[in-house]
Amino acid sequence: MLNIGCHLSSAKGYLHMGKEALSIGANTFQYFTRNPRGSKAKAVNLTDIAALNELISQEHFVTLVAHAPYTLNLCSADEGLRDFAIQAMTEDLATMEYLPGNLYNFHPGSHVKQGAETGIRLIAEGLNRILHPNLHTTVLLETMAGKGSEVGRSFQELRAILDRVELAEKMGICLDTCHVFDAGYDIVDRLDEVLEEFDRVIGLERLRAIHLNDSLNPCGSHKDRHAKIGQGHIGLPALTRIINHPKLRNLPFELETPNDLEGYQAEIHLLREAFQEL
Repeated sequence: MLNIGCHLSSAKGYLHMGKEALSIGANTFQYFTRNPRGSKAKAVNLTDIAALNELISQEHFVTLVAHAPYTLNLCSADEGLRDFAIQAMTEDLATMEYLPGNLYNFHPGSHVKQGAETGIRLIAEGLNRILHPNLHTTVLLETMAGKGSEVGRSFQELRAILDRVELAEKMGICLDTCHVFDAGYDIVDRLDEVLEEFDRVIGLERLRAIHLNDSLNPCGSHKDRHAKIGQGHIGLPALTRIINHPKLRNLPFELETPNDLEGYQAEIHLLREAFQEL
């Protein structure tokens, strides 16, 4: 069975997200832990979270993906902004203890003229302040397109971060198909080679989720503009190969395409039709 969902709004609460996911044929979903452009998280509603946990059990959901606000920057040149990112991520992970066993994804950050090496060091230092041995959530570094001074534009940069994290067993990777394509990894014509490089540099056992997106721009553009499935430069045949690949097919796939709920439902249906049951 294809494990697929999409990014959903958390505005109406946890249980509502679960019911919304079911209504569009999803068995996983992704959500922002707080307003992506703001700083405050809503107060934790334990009754609502418990209701979602019950629904997840009843309906056999697979792993969920919580997404940190993309405005957080663990490698900012501003120490205050770094401290805020650490505080926000620590709070998010504390909330996620009520949804144990799921994933928390974040954009590594932008080094803003400090250089990639400094950015890598600062990200790892931040993670070493955030992670703790009793954490029941896996924290994911997301592959980035390499726009501006983004850190994480290559598998090597992500590995360099992991190598500096003390509790590396709490870490994983989320591969975004649009981002890696825009970063220069040809997942259309050389998917096996890209996965072999990922395995050699990072290890495929670290790959825990996939953001399934088409790209408005060609390979190596470093732009990061998502397209609807089959309407970009990656295309439906390549994305079909990705969801059916033996090394990827059991992962949770989260759509982040420019869609409303009806559009996501149509894409989930399309991809379920393209998935080959073994």
